[in-house]
Amino acid sequence: MAKVIMWNIMSLDGFFEGTEKWDLSLHEYGWGEEMEAMSKEFGQRAQCLVFGRVTYEGMKAYWTKAEDNEITRFMNALPKLVASRTIMSSDWNNTRVTADITGEIARLRAAPGKDVFIFGSAELVDALLQANQIDEMIVGVVPVRLGAGTPLFKQGGELRKLKLLENRALGNGTLVLRYAPAAA
Repeated sequence: MAKVIMWNIMSLDGFFEGTEKWDLSLHEYGWGEEMEAMSKEFGQRAQCLVFGRVTYEGMKAYWTKAEDNEITRFMNALPKLVASRTIMSSDWNNTRVTADITGEIARLRAAPGKDVFIFGSAELVDALLQANQIDEMIVGVVPVRLGAGTPLFKQGGELRKLKLLENRALGNGTLVLRYAPAAA
């Protein structure tokens, strides 16, 4: 079975972007050789990348023009699945759009294969958590307080216990926390 893994970076106060859409300046405080190595590992482990529509638009705009390197190549080459009810298709290489993301994720999880990674996409992550379609959550907590922005985790929903699978401190002070939803 394939695992569905959420990977996000957030500030210590819980924001994954600043007050403006796609303001990811907090990434510069977490990025370094260790996080670059993690990103390359994710690229080797991934069968598919999953985005919500807003994250997809930002990712496409960035990665189709980014400097050529190993990460850029896997971001552009890997199959991508976009959750959207407003767009029907994409011209980004290997990208498929679906209005039934929960069903698509359930099918991917049921089949053998490499991992499925969700990057960004807080609204999508919230919906998939509620539908019990995420197997692991990896969060890089960057040592910065933004004070305002878009929270990674949405308010509401039910209490959900998590099991810590790994914690790792990077040399720049970022903490990488890996969790699995605990059995009900």
